[in-house]
Amino acid sequence: MTINRTRALFCDLLGLPRGKYVAPHLASAGKIGFARAAFAVSFDRDLLTVPGTGVFEGVPDMDLRLGGERRKGWQDGVEIALGDIEVEGEAFALDARGQLRATVAAWQQHGLTPMVGIELEAYVFEQGEDGAFRPYNTPGAFVYGTGPHNDPRGLTDAIWTRAKAAEIPIESMNGEYDNGQFELTLCFGDAIKACDDAFLLKTMAREVAAEKGLILTFLPKPIPERGGSGLHVNFSFTDKDGKNAVGPEGRLSNLAEGCVAGLMHHHEGLAGVLAGTVNSYDRLTPASMAGYWCNWADDHRMTTVRTTVASPRSARLEHRMADGAANPYLATHAVLRAAMLGVEQGHRLPPAEDLDGIENVRATRHVPSSLKKALDALDNDAALREALGPLLVDALVFLKRDEATRLEKASVDEIRDFYLPFI
Repeated sequence: MTINRTRALFCDLLGLPRGKYVAPHLASAGKIGFARAAFAVSFDRDLLTVPGTGVFEGVPDMDLRLGGERRKGWQDGVEIALGDIEVEGEAFALDARGQLRATVAAWQQHGLTPMVGIELEAYVFEQGEDGAFRPYNTPGAFVYGTGPHNDPRGLTDAIWTRAKAAEIPIESMNGEYDNGQFELTLCFGDAIKACDDAFLLKTMAREVAAEKGLILTFLPKPIPERGGSGLHVNFSFTDKDGKNAVGPEGRLSNLAEGCVAGLMHHHEGLAGVLAGTVNSYDRLTPASMAGYWCNWADDHRMTTVRTTVASPRSARLEHRMADGAANPYLATHAVLRAAMLGVEQGHRLPPAEDLDGIENVRATRHVPSSLKKALDALDNDAALREALGPLLVDALVFLKRDEATRLEKASVDEIRDFYLPFI
């Protein structure tokens, strides 16, 4: 295939795939310029005075510093270029990909390399004759369903085919719990690569759906009477000998216990990062198989952190709070940093959840009840703020508080319709 355009992309704090099409020779120069205030634009295109964006400083530039590698695209003649954002030659504090890179480096100073696998869930909507979008009509769908009864218009087939051509490593795809909902699971890998794959899969899947006249949405709870859609961050660590350091002997290592303790300690503050829409708090409720309660257990899907140590080789920790609207780099950065705080600060690991997690729960702490309260919890968690980057947290809190205020009096349907075109 002849390449005639390069699509240079980055993921902003809203999770949007911002970028430019450029001639390949311009991309080969190694950087593409953007206005820094791209990080200050809301979903409805208001320019906000987000800290760090230079809105009152002449709207200055930033550079997307491209790596040398180019990825295959899913559009004819188009390659993909990803990179980290720099301001005056330094890593930009609001760029979650660059911040994740620093987090990986910090773990490597401990002699450990984070390995990550992302699971995504999404709903599909189709357009009726009146122009309104309604849930995908799949009356024959069922949990773990595959084939035409689960997906009569062949959307998942098309996504898989495009993903393979674009070398996005999908591990599995199937019908989820509710009609018109699907799970898309990516292969484990290096943390940056895993988040690159998740970012590109989200972008590609929505674009393939649009070609079919459908909307595929990662919105956490687009249909009130149906289940929610999560973004599960699975992670482990490879030590200097190339071995899995989470559960080498069929039980949680001291390292893994410290990680879980950190995630428990910062449970409420993490919600401000991982559940960043007003709609997120319709998903995060008791008995929701999401990350509502501050609890953990081995092989227990009703907890926030599910540990898996039966196989020492594939042992991992799964954090289940984030939803599909989250920026995957930001979500992974937050989970890995909170885990590191648990290891470095010696937080106490609470007892594992030993009740059903539905009607009976041992945990007493849970996520805040709204986006505004979650942002307050994040803002007040001094250790997590410092670990994530104070300017990054300031910008995220500013942007999301504005969003929460805009939607304060909106109905459930109005909130869904606000987000649906973008997430």
